[in-house]
Amino acid sequence: MTDEAHRRAAALHLARAAVRGSVLARAGAGGGAGVIVAIDGPSGSGKSTFADQLAARWPGRRARLVRLDEVYPGWHGLAAASGSLDRTLLARHARGVPGGWRRWDWAEGRHADAVVLPPVSPLVLEGCGAFEAVARRPDVVRVWLRAADDTRRLRALARDAGRFDPYWDLWETEWRRYVHRVRPLRSADLVITLPAID
Repeated sequence: MTDEAHRRAAALHLARAAVRGSVLARAGAGGGAGVIVAIDGPSGSGKSTFADQLAARWPGRRARLVRLDEVYPGWHGLAAASGSLDRTLLARHARGVPGGWRRWDWAEGRHADAVVLPPVSPLVLEGCGAFEAVARRPDVVRVWLRAADDTRRLRALARDAGRFDPYWDLWETEWRRYVHRVRPLRSADLVITLPAID
């Protein structure tokens, strides 16, 4: 393992410990079913990697990972996804009833099958706009990931093997509109910068 990989692993470990401490402080040592962790930040900042590891190492009951990539209704859908997910999933879970969303089929450019989740697992909500989705939820642990613009662009475009390339500028515009409209960083409980492996 390279020095950069060691630094990244150490940063992930410390970040997970910080989130776990925040979760347990809010929900009690059981990491209960009502717990939500929202992971937000720009494309390529490490949200997916961090969310994968956090959900896999959740204390006690395994957390359910919800990716906003499944919810956005296309490349102009960041704001729509945030609002709809609160209505169709989070508000329903707060009432103790099943909730979910319609998956977006990126290849076909249309909605696909429905996903329904029972309100029995903690949720890790990951994606651009996650803080807006949980804006009405007071007991959420909000984690903001960030990276330098050139680093995250390299990560994002390499990750999607060219499929993201034509849409980078469009999505960046959507993202910057969201940041301007919501000012999401102001509500973050934790701000994490993960070192890159380049």
